[in-house]
Amino acid sequence: MTLPQPSVLHEQLLSRPGTLLVVRAPVAPPRPIPGQPGTASDYVQPTPEIFVALLAAQQGWRALAFNGHVDLGTGIRTALAQIVAEELEVPLERLEMVLGHTAAAPNQGPTIASASIQISAVPLRRAAAQAREQLLALAAQRWAVAPEQLLARDGCVGFADGADARVLDYGELLQGRQIQLSLAAPEEPVKLKPASEYRLVGKGAARVDIPAKATGELSFVHDVRVPGMRHGRVLRPPHPGRDGGDFIGHCLIDVDRTSVAHLPGRVEVVVEGDFVGVVADREEQAIAAMRALRVHWKSVPPAPDLSDLAAALRANPAQRRALVDSGDVDASAASAATHLRRSYVWPYQMHASIGPSCAVADFQQGRLTVWAGTQNPHMLRTDLDRLLQLGEGHIDIVRLEAAGCYGRNCADDVCADAALLARAVGAPVRVQLTREQEHQWEPKGTGQLMDVSAAIDADGELLAYDFAVRYPSNDAPLLALLLTGRVAGAPRTLEMGDRTAVPPYRYRDQRIASHDMAPLVRSSWLRGVSALPNSFAHDCMIDELAQAAAADPVDFRLRHLDDSRASELLQATARHADWQRGARGSRGRPAADGWLHGRGVAYARYVHSRFPGFGAAWAAWVIDLRVDPASGRIEVTRLVVGQDTGMMVNPDGVRHQIHGNVIQTLSRSLMEKVAFDASGVSSREWGTYPIIGFKALPDIEVLLMPRQDEPPMGAGESASVPGPAAIANALFDATGKRFYAAPFTPDAVRRLLAG
Repeated sequence: MTLPQPSVLHEQLLSRPGTLLVVRAPVAPPRPIPGQPGTASDYVQPTPEIFVALLAAQQGWRALAFNGHVDLGTGIRTALAQIVAEELEVPLERLEMVLGHTAAAPNQGPTIASASIQISAVPLRRAAAQAREQLLALAAQRWAVAPEQLLARDGCVGFADGADARVLDYGELLQGRQIQLSLAAPEEPVKLKPASEYRLVGKGAARVDIPAKATGELSFVHDVRVPGMRHGRVLRPPHPGRDGGDFIGHCLIDVDRTSVAHLPGRVEVVVEGDFVGVVADREEQAIAAMRALRVHWKSVPPAPDLSDLAAALRANPAQRRALVDSGDVDASAASAATHLRRSYVWPYQMHASIGPSCAVADFQQGRLTVWAGTQNPHMLRTDLDRLLQLGEGHIDIVRLEAAGCYGRNCADDVCADAALLARAVGAPVRVQLTREQEHQWEPKGTGQLMDVSAAIDADGELLAYDFAVRYPSNDAPLLALLLTGRVAGAPRTLEMGDRTAVPPYRYRDQRIASHDMAPLVRSSWLRGVSALPNSFAHDCMIDELAQAAAADPVDFRLRHLDDSRASELLQATARHADWQRGARGSRGRPAADGWLHGRGVAYARYVHSRFPGFGAAWAAWVIDLRVDPASGRIEVTRLVVGQDTGMMVNPDGVRHQIHGNVIQTLSRSLMEKVAFDASGVSSREWGTYPIIGFKALPDIEVLLMPRQDEPPMGAGESASVPGPAAIANALFDATGKRFYAAPFTPDAVRRLLAG
């Protein structure tokens, strides 16, 4: 089905005869809470927000559903469609999902924190149920019977007992009508379908986006072409990946426009503050102009020295924020049989999008349309208004698929680049970054330092836990806002280090704190945010305490877990992996095959301390690996991942999400680390920032807990969180050495074995 432009679609639906709409009156958009990322907006759109639409058509009917979040390869387009189709009683293939388009979809905030299914799907489900009940009421009125006598199924209404053969399809019921229902408030009762009657939700469903991707039919944002479109390229300042203070702002001295005057393609140079771009008729002409343009920049001070990341994080001024302070941690530690103090370091990492970011912008008669790969369409609209001051009502973001970003890459930055160039030259402009620009300027997943002190008594009982995380902010402002001087370059300190900062294990006394600090380099959220490094520290420490207590690592964890679902998951995962109590790996002594063999376990749940009611799925890993003691090379030989996601709308989709989490976590744990030099990011291509290849991947065995009677939980990040600790614990079992800093590269392994 080909849909019109989102803005046109929205206007047509509100005025079209033969429609049933479930809408919400315009409301103020959600605002980020203090200390959290996001752009505040006061814009309230003038027309109702549509959640579900049914349309009478020549060939029966059409069904549409709208959600403000986007599908980043997570499969939510399929899962949300299952939820709506289930309540609306329509075939899945007859439902069209519209995601993220600012002119058509409701503003439900950014697509982050594994929240799409467990939070933003709730209004969709209720809207679909309201529409179904309205259709039943229409049929009951026509036949002069009670609605309870009727049944909706496959886009038709008939009699529940089958005694009467009359049937009306949804299109017949809607002919000549124009119905708008107000979305019920959360506290209002809505007749939802009982879970026992589900036919779609909870069953595996093929991803609806895959066929078009497999055949090449799907248009990614890189494929967009519009009439009159020209091509742009940008030139960045010579200090990649830096923001704040004196490092961005007033760095440009001059631009020699004559240096590109001889080039073909009607080359135009656009300069605004420190923003520099070129536009030409063809892409290769724009690339040539970008390379030929002579730009003179001021010299800038050296970038922060990040060769010793732990020292740099300790030296960065911070504000301590207490999360938990219970009992007498110091007294318990002083009287303990075993008291361990450790520091764990997580490096800066990239989103590493395979395709460099791209966008197309068209500025016509005071309106801006941007075709974008952003995961934050409504937030991007607000930022573009801050940049161009058009009013948010004059900006449309048409969201298309792009290269994955797992948090935030340069997708929003390149949209602003395209918007500035399109406004300057009066024509649609397509901008694509180079690989070097993507690597240099994408907001990195931030580095992190965890200082941990833990104590046990002579019986192996957990006494005290003292945990402090140092986490630089990760709210990189839109780059064009900084370069043009629209916003000040002073960095903003956010409170983002507290996710899963509280350990899952039962320590009698606890002191947990997050040290919030300004960024050292340009960074933004990356899958697992601070939860993944925090869990790396927690579950490496619990493993070391189990060793000190001469206890089996699985039994020791189970002994100190109060969460019954966590215990059941860990037991089931260990059982599936054939965990042998008391078994030991090589511990530094090569086996007959010359390799060091080890096995590790870890458990975690992604918990956001600022939102007590929010939590992602429970996850556990058991991993087997071997290490070549000569080269330090690591090979993963078996990997079992257990997950409790509550109710699974699409179990196949959850399994795919787990695979994606695991593959990326293996890459991040074993290979990925951003390198820096005096000018900033020096990892500017794949040779200096390798990611894992298919040949290095093991078979991934997934165990899904049967929890269909529980609420759905987020699955987009949770399976990644226990991974680094499980790998580090397996490396200890293989080498007899503890690993306190990722990534666990062959060089790192050799150094530790030699040391």
